[in-house]
Amino acid sequence: MTTILVTGASGQLGSEIKELSTRYSGYEFIFTDAAELDITDAAATAAFVSEARPSWIINCAAYTAVDRAEDEESLATLVNGKGVEILVNALRGTECRLIHISTDYLFDGNSPVPYTEDDPPSPASAYGRSKLAGEKAAMQWPNTMIIRTSWLYSSFGSNFVKTILRKAGSSPDISVVFDQAGSPTYAADLAAAIMDIISGIIRNRHSFVPGIFNYSNEGVCSWYDLACEIVREAGSACTVFPVRSSAWPSRVKRPAYSVLDKTRIKETYNISVPHWRSSLINCITKINRI
Repeated sequence: MTTILVTGASGQLGSEIKELSTRYSGYEFIFTDAAELDITDAAATAAFVSEARPSWIINCAAYTAVDRAEDEESLATLVNGKGVEILVNALRGTECRLIHISTDYLFDGNSPVPYTEDDPPSPASAYGRSKLAGEKAAMQWPNTMIIRTSWLYSSFGSNFVKTILRKAGSSPDISVVFDQAGSPTYAADLAAAIMDIISGIIRNRHSFVPGIFNYSNEGVCSWYDLACEIVREAGSACTVFPVRSSAWPSRVKRPAYSVLDKTRIKETYNISVPHWRSSLINCITKINRI
């Protein structure tokens, strides 16, 4: 039986994979959070992996407090960098395949065109630097697939979509930045893509190809555009006003443009990627049912 270990399972992506896992009979899933598996603890991680003997690890464990990372870079790097190194070391002598989740914060946002996997990283934040350290550690394992994603949201946890829905339900107007562009990613779509890749390899539909891949929903928008669509789909009378990023001072330099080119993952693994608008509707519909 194929055993799939998911770290950081209480986060947005981990929660979506857990929900999706009920559709995959014949696989054994092990879902862990820091309480069950602290990847910054080398001895505990080695013992856990040795006992579980996973065929696949989907590493969703991460420090994701982007703003706080500016004051806690050492902690962010411990989790996002050293933790990945510890996980990789625990795999020595096995044939386990690792899927490691990374981010668009690897880039400074100065590109005029979508970023490909071959573009050199240039993180402009502590969080981005910590995730780059994790990528470097992950690539020390030959059976590693890194998936960079952006603007993740879900019906689980806290995220931009749920924040706008809450504010639109209690305020007559809100202000959202319009000078940052990217591609939203519905975590349920990314979870489905990951499981499709794994099941396709297991069932010999395609071969395992290690390396770096980008995944986000199709299309491009600003945070303002996304907020307008959220408010419209919610049927709210709230007015959304566009503002510059300077209206919300932050120590974090967020990428002004972080669109990811998804050609490689679509062609390599025959992945169909939904447009962000249709996925947003699916997510809001699900939230309304909760």
